[in-house]
Amino acid sequence: ETYNRDMVTTESCREKTDEELVVLSAASSEWFYCLARRYEEKLLRYIRRISGMSPDEAEDVLQDVFINTYYHLHRFDSRLKFSSWVYRIAHNQTISAVRKRAVRPTILIDEHDAESWADDTDFIGALDGQRDRELINAALLRLDEKYREVLMLRFFDEMDYVEIADILEKPLSTVGNLIARGRKKFREEYEALTGQTS
Repeated sequence: ETYNRDMVTTESCREKTDEELVVLSAASSEWFYCLARRYEEKLLRYIRRISGMSPDEAEDVLQDVFINTYYHLHRFDSRLKFSSWVYRIAHNQTISAVRKRAVRPTILIDEHDAESWADDTDFIGALDGQRDRELINAALLRLDEKYREVLMLRFFDEMDYVEIADILEKPLSTVGNLIARGRKKFREEYEALTGQTS
């Protein structure tokens, strides 16, 4: 598969780090396709998860995310991870789109998300298909947005604390506290929905 003549190929994309691709993209827009391809699936899932948008609506937001990312590449701080930076742009773009629609997010989580959540949070136990996904989703919806955001980034997108702090532009200590409190509150809500006790 070739993106532009023989210059940018799937193989040449794979061989480069995000940061190398940022430098190359600044010199030639063709290299930006590598970054877009690398992140499109993850970001689309993230956008849909925090917004409850339809696939078409989420695709529109994603296009705006990539346009903003490309046009602001010169602002990228190489001391940060590119993944944190592009997620921050996606986060801000999505929240802005949600506010314009004035619709409360419904959170969409798939089977992979639910299994990651169960494995990492270590208190749900074995999952039993769709019902468990619906319960996780329902419990998340009961949380304040500040807890939902950090928990989804930590357990669904598998970001570390530093990346989450960069994405949400919050101090590291705040992120740690939000995750700890969010886990506790999620557990309480999940157990309330299922009738379980700790």
